[in-house]
Amino acid sequence: MRPLPEADPGRPPLTSVAAFMWWQTKRQWGVLVGAVVVGIVGAVCQAAVPFVLGRAIDGGLEHGLSPALLRWCLILAGIGAVSVFTGAFGHRLDVVNWLRASLNTSQLIGHHVAGTGSAITRELPTGEVVATVASDALRLGEIYAQAARLLGGIVTYVLVAFVLLQSSVSLGVAVLVGLPVVAGVLALLVRPLQRRQAIQREAAGRLTTLGADTVSGLRILRGIGGEEVFAGRYREQSQKVRAAGTAVAQTQSTLDALQTLLPGLFLAGVVWYGAHLALAGEITPGQLVTFYGYAAYLTQPLRAATQAVQSGTRAVVASRKIIKVLQVTHDVPDTGTAAAPPAGSELVDADSGLVAHPGQLLAVVSADPDASAEILARMARQHDRVPAADQAETADQADQADRAGRAETAGEVRWGERLLTDVPLAQVRERIVLSEATPALFTGPLTEELDTRERADRADLESALATSDAGDVLDSIPEGLDGTMTEKGRSLSGGQRQRVSLARALLTEAEILLLVEPTSAVDAHTEARIAANLTRARAGRTTVVVSASPLVLDQVDEVAFVADGRVEVRGGHRDLLELAEAGHPGALAYRNVVSRATAEQEEVAR
Repeated sequence: MRPLPEADPGRPPLTSVAAFMWWQTKRQWGVLVGAVVVGIVGAVCQAAVPFVLGRAIDGGLEHGLSPALLRWCLILAGIGAVSVFTGAFGHRLDVVNWLRASLNTSQLIGHHVAGTGSAITRELPTGEVVATVASDALRLGEIYAQAARLLGGIVTYVLVAFVLLQSSVSLGVAVLVGLPVVAGVLALLVRPLQRRQAIQREAAGRLTTLGADTVSGLRILRGIGGEEVFAGRYREQSQKVRAAGTAVAQTQSTLDALQTLLPGLFLAGVVWYGAHLALAGEITPGQLVTFYGYAAYLTQPLRAATQAVQSGTRAVVASRKIIKVLQVTHDVPDTGTAAAPPAGSELVDADSGLVAHPGQLLAVVSADPDASAEILARMARQHDRVPAADQAETADQADQADRAGRAETAGEVRWGERLLTDVPLAQVRERIVLSEATPALFTGPLTEELDTRERADRADLESALATSDAGDVLDSIPEGLDGTMTEKGRSLSGGQRQRVSLARALLTEAEILLLVEPTSAVDAHTEARIAANLTRARAGRTTVVVSASPLVLDQVDEVAFVADGRVEVRGGHRDLLELAEAGHPGALAYRNVVSRATAEQEEVAR
């Protein structure tokens, strides 16, 4: 047995459900074979009981209390002991198989979702992904827990067939043909069951998505008085899930009822026919007991086969959902193989002309903050720019783009002498860190929330919080640094969440740190302190900040003003204001943006 979770959940084939399930089978081949072997041994022992019991009865009726009868009784006791051991140990192996498949799939989905970035949220609803982990992974594991009983039943069915035909051809044929007929009747319900399970799974996924969306936007809904509307939508979808679940239950209950009724009728028929053969002298009383025992025992493999079919249908539905999640590809392919450039290399976005010089604190200002954030996202390789020819909607547009000379290199980002796309993604993420405008905080200990790279001590944590002026956060969280962050940091104000996010970014000790509006949610006095602290904390390391606040701009080494996606003018904040006085067009536009930001800041302060 291996400890869970595994270090590497693997990379499954996503071509088909069968290929995916066979891949998982090979990953737990050892424990699965062990469970099958134990299951076969246990099934054979159970199948041997009617045979031994029949021999003991015939021997007792013929010879009375004899050594032969005692020997058969001892054999029966030994078979019982082995059955007890295989039953207990086999159940343990079944659970291990279920856990291995379920947890490995959950881990596989978790790793994939974490690695695909924003692509997963664009392709699939959040509730669909949650349901895949919470439900589908567990249902996939069920088929591996059923495997030992299913294969054990098949093996014993063959052995019993041989024994029965040796004793009575007619009764043996009746037993061996009758059971497959019963199984065939039960199999007729499998397809409608699978169809109804798929409908119920789709409805449940939509319900989870609707619930997650409603909870995350509850404050907004209350502000506009929309709680009842969304509560009504949730109730409506909940009723659809209930109706789909009822349809599944109807089919399932019919299958369960027939699972008891048909084998029971079959068993009654075997006893009736066997009694006539015994009265006619064609079989002995002991053989009649043996036949009855086999007929009763063979209902167990039949039940195991039916349960395996039920689990298999659920596993197929679940695997399709799992594959759908795993087929979502990352926005940024990790195809780089070149060595990363040496420390101190400049970072250049060719599309905008923005250059981040080594050791510089650079501010990026634009009338459209989203345009500035887009540049930083490219420089952190959060996504790759699509060439103009690929973006064109028609062939004519593509031809015009080519004639205008907008080649693919227009969207390149260079890091030293390397294209950023040529460097392995792991090295890019290690040395270039982007902190976006909307902070995303997670549930868990505050120390883990801050120290994402697990290499900071308590003094480092306190220093980062001091730099981001987030000391008051420790007062808002019970037990301070030793406390726990609530879901999405909902116990904190917007400014506190922003400052925690800044502290987290600082603790990465990134060679190049890219910050998008890191102080937009704080007051002017706090912003001034953060700007001064940031200048000291990042001295000698490359830092790029998107901000139009004069309090920040007055602290940076240089400002780059972006208009229409291109850097129009660069220089110190005061130098650009002087250029504006002299009538420089780019500097004038810069002054207008900064003046507007100042006015908005003063309005917020009032």
